[in-house]
Amino acid sequence: MRENTLVAYPNSIVVIPTYNEVENLRILIPQLLEMPLQILIVDDSSADGSAKYVKEMAGVTGWIQIIERSGKLGLGSAYLEGFSIALKSGFSEIIQMDADGSHRVSDLKKMLEHFILHTEIELLIGSRWIAGGRVERWSKHREFLSRFANLFSKIVLDLQVKDSTAGFRIYRANLLQRMNLDAIESEGYAFQIEMTRAAKRVGASISEFPITFVEREFGVSKMSPRIVREALFKVTKWGIARIFGKR
Repeated sequence: MRENTLVAYPNSIVVIPTYNEVENLRILIPQLLEMPLQILIVDDSSADGSAKYVKEMAGVTGWIQIIERSGKLGLGSAYLEGFSIALKSGFSEIIQMDADGSHRVSDLKKMLEHFILHTEIELLIGSRWIAGGRVERWSKHREFLSRFANLFSKIVLDLQVKDSTAGFRIYRANLLQRMNLDAIESEGYAFQIEMTRAAKRVGASISEFPITFVEREFGVSKMSPRIVREALFKVTKWGIARIFGKR
């Protein structure tokens, strides 16, 4: 494995955590390779050959790096490790994207074009719940859960964001450098909310961009009741702290 820095050309990098996503990676990575950006995979000891496939692809192109971690250490920590490497490597646009096929490369192309054009935006969130955004193949229960979590977070934390749980995002490097990433400790739903909260607290210019979120076709969802409970508990805790001025 190469040293944990990347050549800072071009200026955009996409960070993708993986855990047993080889079927989806076989579809996603070739599509991403059509874009002029670097790819950083953070793999948590997948048992299905995800890391092997990524290393094979990295061997035929200079656009991919993989970080292999020992054990299932979690989504949030995977992103934070990826962000750290991207910042050290000098990238100016840092993208976060799921590996499960729910985030479309066609939407990423539009988001990145919009982000580069509008230099005042520091965090662009690919949103399901603004005009033009939508979801495909979701049950009514799943949609209700997501809408409720986002509405609850928006009200309790005064985020002024309609999809704070979204995991499809583009950050400016200088925003991530201003945020106290060492203090971020959440996973799953709560990680996305905590990152939105942390960005708002440092005065970030946050915008949302409509996307189509597609429920995975291959593999098993990592969503669980524990992840949802963690998010609700932490949002409530942060909301109480905000009310009492302990932001």
